Amino acid sequence: MHVNDTTSAAVLEELRRRPADRRRILFTGATVVTMDPGLGVLDGGDLLVEGDTITAVGPRLDAPDAVVVDATGTILTPGFVDTHRHAWEAQLRRIMPDVDDLGGYVMATLAGYATVYRPQDMYIGTRLAALTAIDSGITTMLDFSHNSRTREHSDAAVEALRDTGIRGVHASMGPHFGDWDRQWPGDLTRLRSRYFSSDDQLLTLRLATLATDEIAGPALAYGPELARVARELGIGVSVDAVFGTASSDAVLRWAKDGLLGPDVTLIHSTGLTPEAWKAMGGSGTTVALAPTSDAQIGLETAIPAVDEALSVGIRPGLSIDVEVALASDMFTQMRALHAIQRMRAVNAAYGTDRQPSRITTHDVLDFATLQGARTNGLAGVTGSLTPGKKADLLVIRAEDLNNMPLNDPIGTIVLGSDARNISAVLINGEPRKWDGQVLDVDLAALRGEVHASREYVLNTPAV
Repeated sequence: MHVNDTTSAAVLEELRRRPADRRRILFTGATVVTMDPGLGVLDGGDLLVEGDTITAVGPRLDAPDAVVVDATGTILTPGFVDTHRHAWEAQLRRIMPDVDDLGGYVMATLAGYATVYRPQDMYIGTRLAALTAIDSGITTMLDFSHNSRTREHSDAAVEALRDTGIRGVHASMGPHFGDWDRQWPGDLTRLRSRYFSSDDQLLTLRLATLATDEIAGPALAYGPELARVARELGIGVSVDAVFGTASSDAVLRWAKDGLLGPDVTLIHSTGLTPEAWKAMGGSGTTVALAPTSDAQIGLETAIPAVDEALSVGIRPGLSIDVEVALASDMFTQMRALHAIQRMRAVNAAYGTDRQPSRITTHDVLDFATLQGARTNGLAGVTGSLTPGKKADLLVIRAEDLNNMPLNDPIGTIVLGSDARNISAVLINGEPRKWDGQVLDVDLAALRGEVHASREYVLNTPAV
């Protein structure tokens, strides 16, 4: 077994010495889990990155002048894709680990802490969430930024994504409660012009909204007016709090009005009626599941709706949701969904002669990568190690104590690995984590900013 070069400072130095647009990186000898249905898994394969793009995957590639990274003993896999996270809340992590229900979360966080956030608090929380995402192998994160009290709050959230180097999707929404400038959704036009003028960049824009007016009133609820705003701007829509009877009725209205489709993502989707699911499946609408959120917070049925999605032909993406009560990483989401669905399947068949219909580790890795990219409107950009896509990838050490020996690479990713096994993360061809450390972060300075922001938020009365 070779010592793989993703622990080598000299290799990183050589990579960074070369101009990014002319850089060539050849990973050799890895187990390559492409998540491309046509390429599958390559044992002892190579992968070539040129600039920001994957240009070849296969055995014994020839790449003159490339920086060669010996990846023997590792797994190369696409970076994970988070389809829904409220990133601004990160300095409030696990402040309510045993939250009883959605109402408890809403009143404490959205009606309380959120109302005192300054733009700098938005920046610090969003940056912390994005850096943590990178550390745990999430290369694309949709930030459902629903605390845009002013233009400056929105700017801070976007700039935090930009400054970390993550492939970020800024989904903008006005706040539920408290004072704000009522600049949303009109400010989306300015945001699009200032930060998202190019279609070939790391950051993309979406409109964020709620399913119904039950929580925060009609101004934030999806319908013809917000759909028109999104269409005019040419951006997708992410709809949160999609659950229960009221949301089922809303889905049927949207279907009737032509407001569903591949550019619309419905988040959670728990406790929906069969008729609503048929409308979603028939329209090509995407779904973002939040496995631990549904189960732990107890949203409607509290069961992630993977079976319902698959039954109508929707392969969902996965998401983190709220770090105030939940884990930050995709490994947890994959394992939770895998266990919950298989438990349900076996339980449903127990005492009968029926065979349980169980999802696999390949399914949940597909949800966490390729389907997440499709859900975020980025299927042609990321989500698989396909030549022509951007180089968003992970190097996972397969010979670490908790992973060796490597018997099944997909099983090892889903059931065996965690952030400590991620040796390297590349986003758009740029190293963002190397030798197990997130790069270009002054951790002491970040820690001071996070603690100061938390103390301000916790000690300032809600308005």
